[in-house]
Amino acid sequence: QILEFISSWSIILQMSKIRLVEVWGVLPRITKSLCLFLNSLSNTMTHLYLREKYGPVFTVYMGPRPVVVLCGHEAVKEALVDQADNFSGRGELATIERNFQGHGLAMANGERWRILRRFSLTILRDFGMGKRSIEERIQEEAGFLLKELRKTKGAPIDPTFFLSRTVSNVISAIVFGSRFDYEDKQFQKLMQMINESFTEMSTPWAQLYDMYSGIMQYLPGRHNHIYYLIEELKDFIASRVKINEASLDPQNPRDFIDCFLIKMHQDKSNPYTEFNFKNLVLTTLNLFFAGTETVSSTLRYGLLLMMKYPEVEAKIHEEIEQVIGSRRIPSVDDRVKMPYTDAVIHEIQRLTDIVPMGVPHNVIRDTHFRGYFLPKGTDVFPLLGSVLKDPKYFRYPDAFYPQHFLDDQGHFKKNEAFVPFSSGKRICLGEALARMELFLYFTSILQNFSLRSLVPPADIDITPKVSGFGNIPPTYELCFMVR
Repeated sequence: QILEFISSWSIILQMSKIRLVEVWGVLPRITKSLCLFLNSLSNTMTHLYLREKYGPVFTVYMGPRPVVVLCGHEAVKEALVDQADNFSGRGELATIERNFQGHGLAMANGERWRILRRFSLTILRDFGMGKRSIEERIQEEAGFLLKELRKTKGAPIDPTFFLSRTVSNVISAIVFGSRFDYEDKQFQKLMQMINESFTEMSTPWAQLYDMYSGIMQYLPGRHNHIYYLIEELKDFIASRVKINEASLDPQNPRDFIDCFLIKMHQDKSNPYTEFNFKNLVLTTLNLFFAGTETVSSTLRYGLLLMMKYPEVEAKIHEEIEQVIGSRRIPSVDDRVKMPYTDAVIHEIQRLTDIVPMGVPHNVIRDTHFRGYFLPKGTDVFPLLGSVLKDPKYFRYPDAFYPQHFLDDQGHFKKNEAFVPFSSGKRICLGEALARMELFLYFTSILQNFSLRSLVPPADIDITPKVSGFGNIPPTYELCFMVR
């Protein structure tokens, strides 16, 4: 009965300071209409329709809560870059707010966020992010991955956890000070929980909870599974913190956790410090989660696209042979010499659009934006998918077309609307690390293997198996054939 009650609500779009326009009408079925509408916010045709009919700025009532939606590169850039400070707050994401309660880097606001971001960025750089030392760590981890893939001897496998384990071990070395063995049962369970969490956050149940948390928090359902998964991940992080604390040497920090613990001890006389156990656990979880799932999901899409477009894979093999050869380990320095491979990786990120709706922002003060007045506290969704598929900047927004990032001479060409890591003050902290990982893993795999699909290329479907907060890659199997 409660779903029928919710289904009687209307979705209303507002396109003036006062005037409300009812677009979608009363919903006969919540999962069929409301959630399909929310899913469609990541669809290019929806972007074009809404922008043409209502402009690049409009308001969606997600349940009783109005949120401002920004479509297209110009509107998103004007908000997140040109008015970066005004739009620097973190908006409500009720699905995980039960777990985070405004703590941890990703969900924090105000001075807490500024302190945690500044500290985290400094420590990540100290531990090699964007530097040669972390490149060597990725190269070493790629070697472990290649060894595991060779063991498959060309048999069909699902690449999901092969990729998540290798990617996760890079951020693990930074936050925990060591890598996990691929056969470690606890590590395998962690990868399963992270994968499940990201998927569950993108289901209709999660979207319902984000809109009607006041009701849904009292109801059974899949939305509660997210809470328990994240709580279990928090418990694991907390146990690692206690292990570090028992063997802490303030003169020789081993990892991110050690550095945070040292800062906690330095500030222990300050009752208002943000360097506390809760922020340590949740910030570490933010880094561990984001550093695992987004890159591994992009790689999963990348392998699928290579099988769907074998001519693209063949060109990458050729470029690898010309620049790297078959014996030398790929290096980040190779990227500037491999414009086609670089363009393909960018196009994979653009087309697959891992977090299409972006993470919600919030205006931290009364703000005038494009003729509209946004009161302090207004939540804002900058639709990254509408930027990555903006037809003004990408000739074929819904097609896989690496030439989007190549000039007429075949040189790599930047595109200002390429924002998979968002932009402005809330831009992804690990962008440099993620870019390095994507290039090194992608080239290492294709240097050593050809990819064989179990179905003809024309039958390969890259449609996400779930689309909501994230675009979750479809489940598939492939064969890694040694070259």
